[in-house]
Amino acid sequence: MIRRIIKINSEKCNGCGLCAEACHECAIGMVDNKAVLLRDDYCDGLGDCLPSCPTGAISFEEREALEYNEAEVENRMNEKKADKLHSGCPGSNAKSLTRNHNAQSSERMQRNEEVPVISQLSQWPVQIKLVPVNAPYFDNAKLLIAADCAAYAYSKFHEKFMKGCVTLIGCPKLDEGDYAEKLTEILSQNSIKNVTVVCMEVPCCGGIENAVIRALENCGKMIPWQVVTLSVNGEIIE
Repeated sequence: MIRRIIKINSEKCNGCGLCAEACHECAIGMVDNKAVLLRDDYCDGLGDCLPSCPTGAISFEEREALEYNEAEVENRMNEKKADKLHSGCPGSNAKSLTRNHNAQSSERMQRNEEVPVISQLSQWPVQIKLVPVNAPYFDNAKLLIAADCAAYAYSKFHEKFMKGCVTLIGCPKLDEGDYAEKLTEILSQNSIKNVTVVCMEVPCCGGIENAVIRALENCGKMIPWQVVTLSVNGEIIE
């Protein structure tokens, strides 16, 4: 069929790759440091890539081309989102953790063995800076946002606070930037049931509480929340 489609002038292309980033349909790729149209049926002919090209190497043309394949493009875009979610350090890949606590405890009790303390961590990663905003484990989650030091100060932290929750940790004194923007995205884009903040009595921990408060104010939702403060001696103050 004859339809409008993009045309890339390889002589003008400087290999910056901005057009490939701007092409949501993944129709443009980089080959030998030059932008190329990978598949006709991925190009919708709308030209989102044109404004991004600094050299004017992209234009429209009317020619024989495969029909735009919307279903295939949607599949490719979903794959691209998944790749982005799992890109970077392998230790940052989002995953849910499943544990059969009752079965393990019952087996040990039947053998008259001491029942060990079992981790209540339900997902990975846990650092606020690393966690993906749209991770699937946020769906209908009870959210625990805690200071790094809290789990070391309070001996029963897993059972008391983490059980049944998605846990995020951070330290305003050590991490660069502010958590409020990231937390706002998490709260606004997911169905969070409630939020519990656990911080230490030291002044720097106030940064976590303040970030959560601002996120709750900016997310556009009414989400129940509470703050628990721990002393450096490992006691619950409030």
